[in-house]
Amino acid sequence: MTRRRRPFSLTCATDGGWAAQWPILTGVTSPLRLVLLASGTGSLAQELIDAAGRGVVAATVVAVGADRDAAALAMASRAGIATFTVRPTDFPDRGLWDRALAAAVAVFSPDLVVSAGFMRVLGPAFLDRYEGRILNTHPALLPAFPGAHAVRDALAAGVTETGCSIHWVDAGVDTGPVIDQRRVTIVPGEGESQLHERIKVAERAMLVETVARLASGVLTVPDRPGS
Repeated sequence: MTRRRRPFSLTCATDGGWAAQWPILTGVTSPLRLVLLASGTGSLAQELIDAAGRGVVAATVVAVGADRDAAALAMASRAGIATFTVRPTDFPDRGLWDRALAAAVAVFSPDLVVSAGFMRVLGPAFLDRYEGRILNTHPALLPAFPGAHAVRDALAAGVTETGCSIHWVDAGVDTGPVIDQRRVTIVPGEGESQLHERIKVAERAMLVETVARLASGVLTVPDRPGS
């Protein structure tokens, strides 16, 4: 397989747009190998799988993993993609689960791990292996409204605008460097589910565009260990 290497200092989104340099990523495999992690229906994962299949993204989704019997696994299986499940309830403590998840992902030698609706905080063992190569999307304009109830929290705060963010995962909850954001105006009187569905539309497009930038070398990821 051909390997392309492009030295690059990652440009992260700040308050005014693309600005601060974060020199952490140094190379890219072509095509980019993706492992997707999901906990629900897999709409974000489906968007990436479809984009890769159409050639919109120069990437291969090599596996989809979950922490439960998620619909995303059936979706991936129908597409002929390997799946795996690492349930926290199968382990006596969170640390052992975290190490097992890292090991399950490592089987597929990913260049990039995408948290696509994965409702778990990744722990030290996983971050030790993959930090700087884990993307997460979030349905709010970070740093506003981090956590699991971002859409509900935005509505409760009475803001007129929210949106979605894509960021690199670190040890905090939605605290990693933001790569891109999309704004969504809140329609007066709309409920949480309606607003969340509109945010998801922007979120899916943003995820595909970000991974496409990584795959094309505009943003770059490190070589896989041992390759």
